[in-house]
Amino acid sequence: MVVVGRGGTYGRTVVATVATILVAITSVLSAPAGPAATASPAHRHGSGGGAVARGLGHGHGSGGGVTGRGPAHRHESGGGAVTRGLGHGHGSGGGAVTRGLGHGHGSGGGAVTRGLGHGHGSGGGAITRGLAASGGPRGSTAARSPAHSHGLHGAVTAPGSAQRYPVSVELASLSPAVIRQGGELRISGRVTNTSARRVGPARIGVRIGAAGAIDTRGGLGAVTHRTSLTRSDGPEVPGRTVRLAALPTGAERGFRLTVPVPDLELDGAGAYALTVSVIRSDGTGTGTGTGTGAGTGTGTGTDGVLGLTRTQLSAYPDATRLEPLRTTVLWPVVDTPRMEALTLRTPDSVLPVFRDDELTAAFGPGGRLRRLVEMGTGQPVTWVLDPDLIVHARAMAAGYRVARTPGGSHPREATEGTGGEAAAEWLAALRKAVRGREVIALPYADPDLVSLARGGGAPLAGLLRSASRAGRSVVDRALGIRTRAGVGWPAGGELDDGIARYAKLLGLGTVLASGAGVTSSGQLVSEGATDDGAVALDGGTTALRYDAAIASLLLAVHPAEGAAGAPARLLLRQRLLAETLTAARELPNARRDLVVVPPRRMPLGTARVLLTVVAEGRKAGWLEPARFAAALRKPTAGRLRGSDGHPPARHASELPSARLAAVDRDRRRLRALTKVLSDARVTAASVRAALARSVATGWRGDPAGAASYQRGVSRYLTASITSVRLVPKSTVVVAGGSATIPVTVDNGLQQDLTGVELRVLSSRPERLDARERAVPVRASRAVSRTVRVRVKAYANGPVRLTAQLYTTADGRPWGAPMTFRADVRSVPSGAVIFVLGGTALIVLTAAFRLRRTRGR
Repeated sequence: MVVVGRGGTYGRTVVATVATILVAITSVLSAPAGPAATASPAHRHGSGGGAVARGLGHGHGSGGGVTGRGPAHRHESGGGAVTRGLGHGHGSGGGAVTRGLGHGHGSGGGAVTRGLGHGHGSGGGAITRGLAASGGPRGSTAARSPAHSHGLHGAVTAPGSAQRYPVSVELASLSPAVIRQGGELRISGRVTNTSARRVGPARIGVRIGAAGAIDTRGGLGAVTHRTSLTRSDGPEVPGRTVRLAALPTGAERGFRLTVPVPDLELDGAGAYALTVSVIRSDGTGTGTGTGTGAGTGTGTGTDGVLGLTRTQLSAYPDATRLEPLRTTVLWPVVDTPRMEALTLRTPDSVLPVFRDDELTAAFGPGGRLRRLVEMGTGQPVTWVLDPDLIVHARAMAAGYRVARTPGGSHPREATEGTGGEAAAEWLAALRKAVRGREVIALPYADPDLVSLARGGGAPLAGLLRSASRAGRSVVDRALGIRTRAGVGWPAGGELDDGIARYAKLLGLGTVLASGAGVTSSGQLVSEGATDDGAVALDGGTTALRYDAAIASLLLAVHPAEGAAGAPARLLLRQRLLAETLTAARELPNARRDLVVVPPRRMPLGTARVLLTVVAEGRKAGWLEPARFAAALRKPTAGRLRGSDGHPPARHASELPSARLAAVDRDRRRLRALTKVLSDARVTAASVRAALARSVATGWRGDPAGAASYQRGVSRYLTASITSVRLVPKSTVVVAGGSATIPVTVDNGLQQDLTGVELRVLSSRPERLDARERAVPVRASRAVSRTVRVRVKAYANGPVRLTAQLYTTADGRPWGAPMTFRADVRSVPSGAVIFVLGGTALIVLTAAFRLRRTRGR
């Protein structure tokens, strides 16, 4: 490098040159990873008209029309030269333009330098804009930069370091959502002074990431998590700022920005980092320098940044031709279980009892479940229904009760439900929405496959398999369609050998998986973030991998409906557009699948954003809606990576093994209860459904609710079993040789009691004994029945009797035994003489034998 100057100018030039080299080195080291459209890590040199240089090293261009882009050193001379780079930008001659992230230097009339490094200008009319140092040896050069200011109040902030700003910036709208061709980008939002002192005045401007389009999905997250303004954020778009008056503490003010799309200088299709920044305009953080010519240079340091916010801007020019992603979007209509195990029998019907009446609002106008159905109608989505929710809606429409206390065991303490009309209207709307569409019926109550695989066992699998068959029939009849069954949805998309085996026990041939534990031989992107599609596993199970990154975003962000949720919805929309567009650009000519799985209880704000993203991506051309069946077509061979590749923290939300064991005990107790009922069908169906709900995935995140529900089912079974009991008694008197002893059986059930027999055992059968081994017991519902047991007395005196109920089907004890005392009195004389005579005969026989023995 040759430096020419005189006196102080020469010394200052040498200092500036050394600083330039240091800044250029820093720029290279701190430049973000990720390839640009055309990039090279070495040296770029272009000469002559129309030459283009983009690289990571040194870029030098001479002659008219030279263009250079790179993250290191840029130098050009000649009229009309343009340089955009990440290092040193130097332009000399009339009309030269330099945009770089390193040192920007312009000399001569009309030169323009825009860079994030050092901005230096000499000569009349030169303009330098950058985020690093700026110095001008006199002349009309202007430099604005929030990084290093070569003059007064200079400051340096390390790239990527955390920064807390006094002004919060919130975006309310950004239009269009996707940049297509020309036009204007319109941004609105509001700024709030969150500090304890007055700030401002300032200006609000827009910046496009200096690296151009973000080429990897990991890069999207890196940009989003960066908090400080760095060179990577790019320079402020000139002339497209709005002034912001001083803000008192706590004050809030709206703003609107309009930027012509050409001014953004986007390189083509892709997702770009978009930063809206608030920069102090009162001179704080600016510096000046002197030199030859007629101007000065100023630059804004990071201490002049009052606030910022980031999002992504997706561009898809009309001429872009990417192979669209075949996109399958699931639309879950699922909720937490509400129906209890107990029912209330009336002369005309059996009314189910609900834990609460929250479904009334959810099914009603404006409710979450109603709006989901309305929003999904006519959209290219695959419906995912929990049969249990359809059962809930039908039960509400037919009449139901609401427990005063969730988990109670007394149905008569419940009050009448009020959501019958709302449930009926919701069913009608759902029936219309799913007509002619793909519908998946999940296993009944959407069981927690992950928890069950770790401690459920085969008996519970049999219960759930039977409930799922019945549930699918209910959905098909209620909606008049033919649903797809055999699809499992483990929480978080977790899939390992144990989960795959348990899914097979439940009869599930397809399992939705996040892809973290699944690998396929036909994987297009090695360990890539976007490689969805079906994978055939050993054992006959098919894993349908879905996009884990999008699923995580949809789960983590819960934007509200209405104006209050607009900023969160906007950020989520722009991020999802960027994610899907970047995924399409990974392999622009490959035919690939994208499977989008939102949260089970999808918030309305999330649903709205998801539909918008699909519509925008489809209109632009990088997304193509696909059916669920198409995503399962031609699965590639694959395998599971390990037994458990998921973090231990995820297992904290699983159902405890003790609770699963309690559910299995209740299953066995239900089998015993059905043996004593005259009409066991309704009760058995109600309790089996409740047992399935006890292991629902919907309880994740609500351990207290899960425990309460399971205890409620156990209490109901306990109350039902103990309601058939023997009424205690203390003493009965048996007068005479033959008598009947009354034993009272209390039937607290809501139906007739059958299948039970009474047995009475005596502690002294030689004194008192029952004539019948067992006496059948029949009792009407909610009444007590007295059973008479015939006994035979042989001698006076007390006897302890034990009464016990047994099931006639298998002879097993029912309930607790009852022990009481029987006093035998006034046994007839004939019987006494008979007994005495028999005793005397025994004595005489013994004496006779003894005498004969002695005689011998």
